[in-house]
Amino acid sequence: MGQKVSPLVLRIGYIENWRSLWFADKKQFAQNILEDYKIRQFIKKRFAQAAVSKVVIERLGDKIRVIIHTARPGVIIGRRGADIDKLRVELGEITSKEIAIDPQEIKNPSVDAQLIAQNIATQLEKRIAFRRAMKRAIDQAMSAGVKGIKIKCSGRLNGAELARSESYRVGKLPLHTFRAQIEYGFAEALTTYGLLGVKVWTNKGEVIKEIKRQGETNTLQQPQQQTGFKKVPFNKKDAPRS
Repeated sequence: MGQKVSPLVLRIGYIENWRSLWFADKKQFAQNILEDYKIRQFIKKRFAQAAVSKVVIERLGDKIRVIIHTARPGVIIGRRGADIDKLRVELGEITSKEIAIDPQEIKNPSVDAQLIAQNIATQLEKRIAFRRAMKRAIDQAMSAGVKGIKIKCSGRLNGAELARSESYRVGKLPLHTFRAQIEYGFAEALTTYGLLGVKVWTNKGEVIKEIKRQGETNTLQQPQQQTGFKKVPFNKKDAPRS
């Protein structure tokens, strides 16, 4: 039985980059991973309504730079930067290091897989029908320029006795094409009937990178060098006999 691998992990090194950008020795490696986990969990709980898509963490010595990709940067910054200063102090207490926070705005949240999953989960918690929420998200994503999208909801849908899964898929979604920009998002909706899971895959198109190597020329298109000798066609009759 085949299982789907994470599209982000599959494309790291090709068109995707790591979410944690740092190097460490064996003694410090586990501690850095634990700190990254605590930072992401704290931001996720603190700014649950800020539409945070992903958190990228960079380290340079004792300094940590936290890049927050969000659709609502004003919620993170706060009035006159009060909230972002408070967040910097709180993260500094967790890690005991100097923290720099860089919020970056997501201009089109309708095509971000993680934000789509969070939006559907929020609607499910408000007792909106899951089919209506899924179809609305698909229409918004396709109108925003997505090449393909798939949404899957699992759990006790509409309060049913038995848990099941239902999914909708529109457009192209080549999961095995490395150059295809496939995004994956997951969110959970806490309802009175239990916990519902929402998974979203989106295809933003193919990414083609031009690789130019220095000193490399195309021999097929290279012009022929003219010499003082003329090219004479070879005739078998003129060949010497043994």
